[in-house]
Amino acid sequence: MPKSRFFRLILITFIIAVTISAAYSYEDGFGQAKKIESKYFTIYYAPQLDTFDLAQQLNVGAAERILAGRTARANSSRETELTDMMDTLFLRAGEILDMNLFSYKGIIKICRDKEHLNGIYRKIFNKDLRSPSLYIYTLNTIYICPEDFKIYILGHEIAHAIISNYFVVQPPEKVAEILSGYVEYQLRKVAN
Repeated sequence: MPKSRFFRLILITFIIAVTISAAYSYEDGFGQAKKIESKYFTIYYAPQLDTFDLAQQLNVGAAERILAGRTARANSSRETELTDMMDTLFLRAGEILDMNLFSYKGIIKICRDKEHLNGIYRKIFNKDLRSPSLYIYTLNTIYICPEDFKIYILGHEIAHAIISNYFVVQPPEKVAEILSGYVEYQLRKVAN
């Protein structure tokens, strides 16, 4: 009798482990993606994308670096330039919200195009995406396409990540959207 209980317990544990691992191994088309690390993000991007072009498009300027309390690096590589901009944007969004997270580590996935982004959204939520980017709290991942890789759009999603990880209890969706919209507004003023 005790042996059958033991095997039942092992079987149940195995089934739970397989179910949980399947939930976390969601396939979003980033299997062949390139990867770079920054202090606050692991960034995956499609192989055909160039980090220098992405950094140029993001265009985090000296004003944002100064406001975030960072200095520009001399002789930075293409990848380092993008990761520095991402970290600066993270710090700037946290400063705008007055919510500083120092031990945060999230994921940013830069899709091939809007179709790829919409396909990911459709797989997860079974409906079409009506915005240029999204943040999924359960995956701690920001999805964005290169056409919309702008400081204010990415700042909006980074704000969602900060808000979701700052509070112990998640704020209502509308409150999070208002706060993220405020970050986007502040970053748009600088971008224009």
